[in-house]
Amino acid sequence: MKHIVAGIVAHVDAGKTTLSEGLLYQSGVLRQLGRVDNGDAFLDPDDLEKQRGITIFSHQASFTHGDLNVTLLDTPGHVDFASQTEQVLSVLDYAILVVSATDGIQGYTRTLWRLLDHYQVPTFVFVNKMDADTADRDRVLAELQTVFSAGCIAFGDDATAAAEDIAMQDDTVLEQYLDTGELSDETIRGMIQQRQVFPCYFGAALKLDGVDALMAGLEKWTQAPTYPTEFGAKVFKISHDKGERLTWLRLTGGQLATKAVLLGEQKVNQLRVYDGTKYVVKQTVTAGDVCAIPNLTDTHPGQGLGRQPDGRTPEIQPVLNYTLDPKDHDIHDCLTILRQLEDEDPQLHVAWSSQLQEIRVQIMGAVQLEILQQILRDRFNLDVGFGEGSILYKETISQPVEGVGHFEPLRHYSEVHLLMEPAPRGSGVTIAADCSLEILGKNWQHQVLSNLRAKEHLGVLVGAPLTDVKLTLVTGRASIVHSVGGDFREATWRAVRQGLMMLRDQGGDQLLEPWYRFRLEVGQDQVGRAMTDIQNMNGSFETPDTAGDSGLATLTGVAPVSEMQDYAQAVNAYTHGQGQLECLIDGYRPCHNTDEVVAAQDYAPVADLPNTPDSVFCAHGAGYPVPWDEVPEMAHVDYAYSATDLAQLQIDRGVK
Repeated sequence: MKHIVAGIVAHVDAGKTTLSEGLLYQSGVLRQLGRVDNGDAFLDPDDLEKQRGITIFSHQASFTHGDLNVTLLDTPGHVDFASQTEQVLSVLDYAILVVSATDGIQGYTRTLWRLLDHYQVPTFVFVNKMDADTADRDRVLAELQTVFSAGCIAFGDDATAAAEDIAMQDDTVLEQYLDTGELSDETIRGMIQQRQVFPCYFGAALKLDGVDALMAGLEKWTQAPTYPTEFGAKVFKISHDKGERLTWLRLTGGQLATKAVLLGEQKVNQLRVYDGTKYVVKQTVTAGDVCAIPNLTDTHPGQGLGRQPDGRTPEIQPVLNYTLDPKDHDIHDCLTILRQLEDEDPQLHVAWSSQLQEIRVQIMGAVQLEILQQILRDRFNLDVGFGEGSILYKETISQPVEGVGHFEPLRHYSEVHLLMEPAPRGSGVTIAADCSLEILGKNWQHQVLSNLRAKEHLGVLVGAPLTDVKLTLVTGRASIVHSVGGDFREATWRAVRQGLMMLRDQGGDQLLEPWYRFRLEVGQDQVGRAMTDIQNMNGSFETPDTAGDSGLATLTGVAPVSEMQDYAQAVNAYTHGQGQLECLIDGYRPCHNTDEVVAAQDYAPVADLPNTPDSVFCAHGAGYPVPWDEVPEMAHVDYAYSATDLAQLQIDRGVK
């Protein structure tokens, strides 16, 4: 029997969980069809999900149709929980993207499509709510083909009628089709697998219309992966259930048995295969299976086990920062509980300041904050508050520099030179070495690179995380007698900060802020007000779309999160509840009010001692501090790059 792992993804309220219920009911898994609004959906078992009527956590079920066995992973539909959806995408063979026939492609649907492309997940599309009076099959299909891909093609009982449209998605296939007049099923499966073709089905999941056709399509047009014999697995979720910590993983090779040693000396004490809230215990699971293992430690989403490498850095990142108000609770008890929730969702980024005795969390938006407070109250009996949210800034550089760190207290020695260059937007911090082993030995170079990866580097404008920078070890020096590994940690971290301080004086440091991509729908008589508001928020927009006779106009564009995060209330007020604003994170861009933010933050980089830019030199048998701006003339190793070299690098980078 063919086995695949498929996930259902959608914008909130598109009918994702309803379709999941339909698939399970039609396949005989469920005897009764559950409903989200009744609070009895099989894949929304959590009390919080029942109260809210939305999927908050990912859940697992399985069903069989003909010769196909499907492990089904349901995912959250609200944009605030996109990071949990992204965790699941990395372990899917196929995805089912649900689109509402009445709403068409919404903002978060575009984000999901981008993530599916990022993880290269073959995708089936189910257009739901076709029973609505306003549903228009041709309009939605045309929108899918225009916005997503011309490969979005309607599939019926078979693909014969669409053979020519399918063939046109690949020149080689088209040539073969024109020669023979035929298109084999195997060819179509391959094109779906390669994301050249996206089969589209239409129906109304609540009435079970079109569900059988979708299941038949999955059976016919999917192909099971092939797996290596060597063990491999990918962790995609951490959860806690009745005091047990569960590590959810999918096997990508070989098999795994109970009592096997998995991490260090940790053994697999149990293998659970879940179906909703229930599970069966297996002695062995094999490649392709999804299971949960109780009470492992040091596991995290995205982690690779065995032959499986670790996953990519998540695309979805939080942009808002909130300070916890513990009220009457012990701050350290709060920290322990939040660490557990961070274990489940690493993007929560719980930060503790011992100096301020303060806890901060990073989240996506207001709904996630509400859910977090309710989880703390319901699961941990912890009634806490959160202060006003602040923006999560980042810092980068706009020109290259050679940063130098020197660490030489008595009987210690190290010097590190790093070439720091701007890197493409969204690339994070990348690390490399371009240093002869004759200058700095292999062991010391390894120390430098390891220490560059060992911490989150902070900028010097407001102390925000550094991003979109390439750090290359270019030269340095060690002492045969006095150097130890810790010396290179100190010199390496100081080199990063010293380079940033040099750039700050040259205007080469840059503050970044998160931006929204928005879609605003208002009455045509309110467009002027909306355009003025967006301009005042330092945003930009495309020409308003006033097509149709609805009397509504649509504005799309981008604006800083700091300016637009509370704009929904204003829209609701001036449109008397008729306007709609949809905002999605569109990454980081240069800050629109850098001087104002820097002044307000009042960050003193030299006073940030754990991230000091200064160096330590030695004279007369004692170490002494040297300010960052005096390090260039004190350095023991000649600079690898002159000012002319750096200027040429900047020119070359601009050309690229």
